[in-house]
Amino acid sequence: MSLANRTKLSLDGDYTVEQKEAILGYLLIAPALLLVAAVIVYPVLYNVYLSFTNVPLSPDASPTWVGLEHYRTLLSSGEFWDALKTTVIFTLLSDLLATVGGLGVAILFNRKFRGRRLVRGLMLLPYVAPLIAVAYVWQWLLDPLYGMVPYFLSNVLGIYGGDIDLLNNAKTALWTVIAFDAWRYFPFAFLMIIARLQAIPSDMYEAAKIDGAGYIARFKDITLAELKYVLATVFLLRWIWNFNKFADIWLLTKKVNTLSLYAYQTAFANYNHGQAAAIAMVLFVALMVFVLVYVSWILEW
Repeated sequence: MSLANRTKLSLDGDYTVEQKEAILGYLLIAPALLLVAAVIVYPVLYNVYLSFTNVPLSPDASPTWVGLEHYRTLLSSGEFWDALKTTVIFTLLSDLLATVGGLGVAILFNRKFRGRRLVRGLMLLPYVAPLIAVAYVWQWLLDPLYGMVPYFLSNVLGIYGGDIDLLNNAKTALWTVIAFDAWRYFPFAFLMIIARLQAIPSDMYEAAKIDGAGYIARFKDITLAELKYVLATVFLLRWIWNFNKFADIWLLTKKVNTLSLYAYQTAFANYNHGQAAAIAMVLFVALMVFVLVYVSWILEW
């Protein structure tokens, strides 16, 4: 007997057509729900459990319940608050720079010129290039001994002496990583924004121009007004991704201690998995609070 016939027989009984369709729908989505539960829900719940325990190094020993001890340790830890501050600074500035950069490039290329398609494609290279390759190229460019960037900044512009390692100096590493992230991910904002820009009717600009509106007025009252939800969405998505950023920072430098790197070091360098789970939970709760507040604020526009 085929699967369809067995399903049909199993649904026979004192059920209406709507009820049978609902049961069949639940049966069809059950495998996907089980997969989501196994891949996402279970690890999250297990992480919540670990955050209240001390995890032994021996796989034969069971975790011991410590309650809120890990959370109290975090709240009294200066390293945790420094990591949280670094995370917020990195996320905010890199997000703003990437969004503003994407907006500027989208406006610049939202006009007809020869080779526009080729140039638009080239703008996507930082985003589509393999992360590890891009990170090592930046490390080479920023090397204090033979890198092109230190040579240009010191010998050509005379901004600094040239012996400062921008990626491995605590005073400059954060700003360098912010610049890298903004450069690498501005094409995402560019794609989202230019798609919306092309959908704005040119009649709106022509009418505003006839009414005497200047370029700034047209940009503020038409362009930004039409792009506000796209910009808000881009900023939110980039905030979520950057707040949890790990690979980009880890490949570039070990001098930028965000919450993600702090959790990694706590788990795999200090072997304190319970404390690392608590950091991950704080990271998750902080991100969810921001998303809820941000979305509620956007919906009031």
